[in-house]
Amino acid sequence: MGQKTHPIGFRLGIVRDWQATWFAGKADSYRELVQEDIRIRRAIASRYPDAGVAHINIERSVSDLIITLHTARPGIVIGRGGQRIEEIRQSLESLTNRRTRINVQEIRQPELDAYLVARSVADQLERRIAFRRAMRQAVARAMQAGSKGIKIVCSGRLGGGEIARREKLMEGRVPLHTLRADIDYGQAEVATAMGRIGVKVWMFRGEILPQVREEAEELGTIEVTLQGGEEDTDSEIEYASTEEN
Repeated sequence: MGQKTHPIGFRLGIVRDWQATWFAGKADSYRELVQEDIRIRRAIASRYPDAGVAHINIERSVSDLIITLHTARPGIVIGRGGQRIEEIRQSLESLTNRRTRINVQEIRQPELDAYLVARSVADQLERRIAFRRAMRQAVARAMQAGSKGIKIVCSGRLGGGEIARREKLMEGRVPLHTLRADIDYGQAEVATAMGRIGVKVWMFRGEILPQVREEAEELGTIEVTLQGGEEDTDSEIEYASTEEN
């Protein structure tokens, strides 16, 4: 029986930060906020199934709810003139009964995001592409993009086999026991005619040393903020660029 530690949870508070930032004083309120986080993530995932949303950060203040979407396709998330993101903002406000603000950050290199790589392999398996070819192409793209190491595991009735099995492909270094190692982990599932197939990806993107821990993990150069006013019905759209010259 496997005794594997989650690579992200193992490094929380050391080189990785939490994806939900808020405080609950009592157990009942904590339980309600956790369930609300799950509903928020499911609502966003159901509305943007093909937008490449890799991570959703949730931050709560006294009366506001701040949601940051890390996506490889910000144009799909925002929509024409900000229409789609305004619709999801209004639906989240009705879901949570809180004033909601949504930030969109672009992932410049989706080949270095473990979830997006796993999702890409799963989508290829759904289109009946050979699993070994999909895994090899994903590994090659990740190493060309600058990854120090990557491991991909596919499980299920691969290739239409009668018995489910597990296939692994690895290149480079993936030090799972080194706390200073920046290990990104993602998993995805796909329902095929022969059954469900799971894809797991571990990606080593280098080491985070103490003097550079405060630097941003991802190169998000586009940020879009939508905030609904309490009295005005029109939402305010602010565009901010964080790209360094």
